Amino acid sequence: MRGIIMFLIGTLVVIVGTSILLYEDEGEVITIGASSGPFADMATYALKPVLEEEGYTVEIIEYSDYIQPNNALANGDLDANLFQNVLFMESYNEENDADLKNIVQVPTAPMGLYSSEFDSVEDISSGSEVALPLDPVNSSRGFLTLQDAGLITISEDADMFAIEEADIIDNKKNLEFIFQDAGQLPRSVDQIGLSLVPGNFALASEMNLDDALTLENMNEYFRNQIVINKEDEGSKLEEDLLNAVQSDEFNEVIDADFKGFDKPEEDE
Repeated sequence: MRGIIMFLIGTLVVIVGTSILLYEDEGEVITIGASSGPFADMATYALKPVLEEEGYTVEIIEYSDYIQPNNALANGDLDANLFQNVLFMESYNEENDADLKNIVQVPTAPMGLYSSEFDSVEDISSGSEVALPLDPVNSSRGFLTLQDAGLITISEDADMFAIEEADIIDNKKNLEFIFQDAGQLPRSVDQIGLSLVPGNFALASEMNLDDALTLENMNEYFRNQIVINKEDEGSKLEEDLLNAVQSDEFNEVIDADFKGFDKPEEDE
């Protein structure tokens, strides 16, 4: 009996020791969520290699909507995500009693006004329908893009991050606004004729940024961010994510493979 017990103890020691060695070889596993398309690519090809050089094992999970990546992060299923701007994050925190924290901006594909019917902004006919994102933050981006293109005028009293139709004081071409889920907007280019498409959804649908009638002048609050849980503030994870985005290796990939992306001012 004593021999059997010693054998079992020895086996357990070997299993535990092997597990420890495998864990040390694997490194800490972190899971990053990103929206399908360019930001999943950015996480995979620009961010992941730098983090792996720091000893992490990195898993990238792709999402096709704007809700699940934050739910997963808030629930602890993700360590970080990459898909949203700070205003969208703050709106999520408020509506869901969550405590997410943005840590660093990343280069972001600008929203564009795309059309299957018109070759220029000047060609847009009176009374045309135009599709915009459904959520307030990104619909505000759309309205600001239309204003910069000279199609509408927004009241100076409007909240620039929560613009509504009622804030439009001049609609020069009597545009009719159709609000849709962001994932639908690339299809609306053909279905409706005019659509304001966030850059990541445009690129995920193999649209060319250069084909837009006009691109947004991106406000710093609209650039996407890497976001973590507040409880990880000040952690080594936060420090390493920040350093990775600011590294030469990350920016070399951006310059080579993400042309046309709007870069944070400190990187320009």
